[in-house]
Amino acid sequence: TTSHFPTMRFVSTIALAAVALTSSTVSAFVSPSSSIIKASTSTHLKMSEVVQPDVSAYMSGARAEGTENYIMQQTMIRVKDPKASLDFYCNVLGFKLIMYREFPQWEFNVYFVAPVDASTIPDDEDARWTMCMNTPGCLELTWNYGSEKEEGLVYNTGNADSTGTSDGAKVKGGFGHIGITVPNVYRACERFKEMGVEFHKSPNGGGMKGLAFIKDPDGYLVEVLPQASMAVEAIDCMGVEAEGGAGYKDNSK
Repeated sequence: TTSHFPTMRFVSTIALAAVALTSSTVSAFVSPSSSIIKASTSTHLKMSEVVQPDVSAYMSGARAEGTENYIMQQTMIRVKDPKASLDFYCNVLGFKLIMYREFPQWEFNVYFVAPVDASTIPDDEDARWTMCMNTPGCLELTWNYGSEKEEGLVYNTGNADSTGTSDGAKVKGGFGHIGITVPNVYRACERFKEMGVEFHKSPNGGGMKGLAFIKDPDGYLVEVLPQASMAVEAIDCMGVEAEGGAGYKDNSK
């Protein structure tokens, strides 16, 4: 049963522009008029001179002809150990394994997980395929045979990571993170801490308050956002106070 897990939605979050901010950074997800606790009493933002593109046209009108039934169905990440990854996504985040396929002739398997109720997963293999292909926001975990025997981390996470590079230098990665939303970020993070999850950023860490980043077994970042307004609590699960904190950090560098 997954009844003890917080209700979660798997989401893609908007990538933040790499701008230089002072320590008074205001969350990019909160209106400037919000009463949310700021990193300092100053609301001045120091930003480089950038001409912002007008994107309003992409929010209106009908979908492009012929795409009305397209679904953003999956994001694929390679994982070192499928059991460790399934333990994290199913037992920590509360997802369920909808479908999997084994390809021994090519020495890899794929596992599709999503935040669904187990009772909705069909017994029939073909029906599971159909459900999976029509479920938005699935995560495809790809396991290449033998990776579980390698020492240390195997795959580059995209965030200023040196894993897999020939010279040991960090790369400016394009991939950033996946994201979930929860009813209460602070309660969810208390649970994550109790389960031994590694934090990249606790809810009050840094300049952006009320959101968190945790790591999966391969080091991929999972952002944790609220399903409603950005509420901030005075102290988070790691004992970090809401007041203070450095500004936004571009994790690709």
